[in-house]
Amino acid sequence: MNYTIDRTAAEPAYIQLYKCFVRDITSGIYAFGERLPSKRTVAAETGVSIITAEHAFALLGEEGYIESRERSGSYVLYRRADFPSLPEKAVSAPEQSSAGTQTPDLFPFSVISRTVRRVLSEWGERLFERSPNFGMPELKYEICRYLSRSSGISVSPEQVFIGSGAEYLYGLAAQYLGKERIFALEDPSYEKIREVYQAHGINCEMLPMTSEGISSSALEKSAATVLHVTPFNSYPSGVFADISKKHEYIRWARQRVGVVIEDNFDSELTVSHKAEEPLFSMADGTDVIYINTFSRTIAPSIRVGYMLLPGSMTEDFMLRLGFYSCTVPVLDQIVIAELLKSGDYERHLNRVRRKRRNELK
Repeated sequence: MNYTIDRTAAEPAYIQLYKCFVRDITSGIYAFGERLPSKRTVAAETGVSIITAEHAFALLGEEGYIESRERSGSYVLYRRADFPSLPEKAVSAPEQSSAGTQTPDLFPFSVISRTVRRVLSEWGERLFERSPNFGMPELKYEICRYLSRSSGISVSPEQVFIGSGAEYLYGLAAQYLGKERIFALEDPSYEKIREVYQAHGINCEMLPMTSEGISSSALEKSAATVLHVTPFNSYPSGVFADISKKHEYIRWARQRVGVVIEDNFDSELTVSHKAEEPLFSMADGTDVIYINTFSRTIAPSIRVGYMLLPGSMTEDFMLRLGFYSCTVPVLDQIVIAELLKSGDYERHLNRVRRKRRNELK
């Protein structure tokens, strides 16, 4: 075991350790059924505390990579060959959707108003200047820093594209990938995803959901080369894709030289104590487009979203669609950048998570 923990990194040590084990487990260094080194051994060899090692092992267990056996140790559960044979229990949409009746956990108005006043005072008439295409560098930079801290996603500002909400970004993805491709979507899924794609002339193939995610057999039979998924709390089924299903999506795209569009709506409001590993950070060379929005985490009226492109797509995307002007006002962009920079955004998310955990007790 030769793991190096970077103590200067923004990413917590237990997440770094977790990712080292994930890499070695999925690559076969630790095979199915093999016993992992003890937490004490891991702590001693990596220079972290036993508590840190325990946190990493707990996360591996929650994600389904390992299981802990009393007085015996931790053993690898991950086996690539098992993916297609996962039990497929059909999932259907609830008869009545609660999406329209839920009261969102709105961002504190006092914090927004204070931030707006500060931005107006410090930026002045610069707020009247035209935004660069696809976003202000200040916001793109703060999104990169935030994603590194919260999700372990490492991207450069050049890979971040700002737009007025997720639906606008769906349209950009559709234009870039082209109507010659077939798009596979979750069934059931958020209706506007299909509507946006079909409005751009794209043929959509609806794939049935199981309790783990999209049906493996349906995915295998699909003629699509683009897969749009909501791996975290898919709407309206409420299904969470586990780590095996996430790897299955990536493997599917790699085999077809395809693309996964990861719609990470609602993921930041999880009640889980563990970090949700996005497909984008697991892609390992496979093309994954990541889309998220601030409309859910701040307020529905905040029509600001962002799209991350893999490095392999960024230059070509700009050549083909770089003529688009940014659809988000400069003031809105700088206010969100300040909320991210000050930590107010993450403090709000933490408050919402604590509230939801308490409601479940």
